[in-house]
Amino acid sequence: MKISLVMTKVTLDWTMSNSLDETFDITPVDVELPKPIRKPKPIVVSNKEEDREKDYSYARAQLYNAVETMQEGVQGAMEVALQAEHPRAFEVALNGAKAMSEVVEKITDLHKKMDDLEKDKPSQAQVSQVQNNMFVGSTAELMKMLKDNK
Repeated sequence: MKISLVMTKVTLDWTMSNSLDETFDITPVDVELPKPIRKPKPIVVSNKEEDREKDYSYARAQLYNAVETMQEGVQGAMEVALQAEHPRAFEVALNGAKAMSEVVEKITDLHKKMDDLEKDKPSQAQVSQVQNNMFVGSTAELMKMLKDNK
């Protein structure tokens, strides 16, 4: 049994030299597109203390989510390892537990770093304390200022 395919060539009455405008019998129209309006970015005054707290909360939440996800993965890997009783399965489960402990370690490091940042903040007493004063002016002006402050 012999099957033959016959391909037909479809020729169009359109050549490369004709443009689409001529083919579809349309006239081109020049349209001037409006320029996009760029809105100025709002100036955001950021409070570093507030940003630090937000970042700390976000990082802490992400680390907790990572630990919870890893716990589920380690439990599943441990179930597979116990059923298969294969050394490689136990190795995978233990590597997952090690990775989870490293994330827990990162949580404690995060707490330590936040405590260090809190200690580094100057207190109100330190900020308002002036140690060295210098007056620029004549002695007559200094005497006048001292008399006015009494």
